[in-house]
Amino acid sequence: MANYEDVFKKIVAHCKEYGFVFQSSELYDGLAAAYDYGPYGVELKNNIRNYWWKSMVNMNENIVGLDSAIFMHPTTWKASGHVDAFNDPLIDNKDSKKRYRADVLIEDHVAKIEGKIDKEVGKAQKRFGESFDKDQFIATNPRVVGYNEKCSAIMSRFSAAMDKEDLQDVKALIEELGIVCPVSGTKNWTEVRQFNLMFKTQMGATAEGASDLYLRPETAQGIFVNFLNVQKTARMKIPFGIAQTGKAFRNEIVARQFIFRMREFEQMEMQFFVRPGKEMEWYDHWKESRMKWHQNLGMGQENYRFHDHDNLAHYANAATDIEFKFPFGFKELEGIHSRTDFDLKSHQEFSGRKIQYFDPEINENYVPYVVETSIGLDRMFLTILSHSFKEEEVNGESRTVLSIPAMLAPVKAAILPLTKKDGLPEKAREILDALKGEYNCQYEEKDSIGKRYRRQDAIGTPFCITVDHQSLEDNTVTIRARDTMEQKRVAISEIQNLVSEKVDLKNFL
Repeated sequence: MANYEDVFKKIVAHCKEYGFVFQSSELYDGLAAAYDYGPYGVELKNNIRNYWWKSMVNMNENIVGLDSAIFMHPTTWKASGHVDAFNDPLIDNKDSKKRYRADVLIEDHVAKIEGKIDKEVGKAQKRFGESFDKDQFIATNPRVVGYNEKCSAIMSRFSAAMDKEDLQDVKALIEELGIVCPVSGTKNWTEVRQFNLMFKTQMGATAEGASDLYLRPETAQGIFVNFLNVQKTARMKIPFGIAQTGKAFRNEIVARQFIFRMREFEQMEMQFFVRPGKEMEWYDHWKESRMKWHQNLGMGQENYRFHDHDNLAHYANAATDIEFKFPFGFKELEGIHSRTDFDLKSHQEFSGRKIQYFDPEINENYVPYVVETSIGLDRMFLTILSHSFKEEEVNGESRTVLSIPAMLAPVKAAILPLTKKDGLPEKAREILDALKGEYNCQYEEKDSIGKRYRRQDAIGTPFCITVDHQSLEDNTVTIRARDTMEQKRVAISEIQNLVSEKVDLKNFL
């Protein structure tokens, strides 16, 4: 078994054991590709959402928020193209009876080739040491150049086949690459066919009088149909943005990799409306801005990369993904798309109502162009956990720690009385009462102090504050840092400032 699979299994098990993520309906043996967020998971999720919202809305004067309904008029999805074009290419293996997304099979094959590139780079790095020039090696090493050319050729052919809707060539590519079913190990494939991803439901008091509806597959359309409402009531001038977070639903046939791909998930999207002709300037602006937002978390610049789309969606004239290096390879975390005026024009056409903006600077009416940033909150959650999960040896003992960026940590500080007597719990609760109005804190008195430290490490708490007998004499405590395990004696009056410096969002925006 590949090492990354071992690591990923440990992350999933850790999420269950420590109350981050549970299988949905586990009591009834679970529901595939649906998950519930436990006590620490919901705190981390809220903190990620809050970091995004404050960065996107509160720090930008020209971006406002919205919370649109999950149910929308069915014509919305006709206008958006989802009824006709929101499909995945699926293929079955005749021996295992398992169903796969054809694009994922091909991407996984390319990822294996990229893995070979990483191995070559790793070997060269060891050989040449500090003098190693990674970029030059990748550009000149014949084997690496050959691997890169192979990857490009595969993805170019796949993109061209999808553009032409040539599903036979997609199957031919899978066969030529020798891709086997992970379960049966055979190449006995069916034809590739398209499958619409939208969940259908009904609204109405009786079955006969009910009308067909869809659960929204994205939150963006709620923004587009409210463009005029928001622009007029918030008195916004172009360029301006509308931001929204909320649930979306996709009938993923091949949902996998824990919370990476689910049927019910949460998006954080911002649609930025601009004057036609200015979209590429703003596209570049949001590419840079969003990458900076990610790298601000300190999880390593080398773990992020842009991946420009060859195969553009029907509404886009430019698109890129910010990819993160998960345990299972580089995968999409966020998309930045230049959507042109497709959405507003389409809703204008289908609704029969004018959706335009009068620009006083040029004295002209026009349908705005849109630049979109779209990130999955659940994927961002998995990104944080994937990077922060560590197993370490400390003084001959092992510890599992989540080195979650402090400002996102579910619990910011744990207050721990050394014993349950002699007035220590009372003193500890005084400190808790002083902090809990600002931060999510935890009081814990059970077990030895070492065991309590280990529990807090496992849920990612940045600070442990220990109250002992000396605390009663001089109002000082021991504060322990999660990542370094350094302990120092500080005055109780200093705690607020010490914690605030590391965990307050305002210090990172």
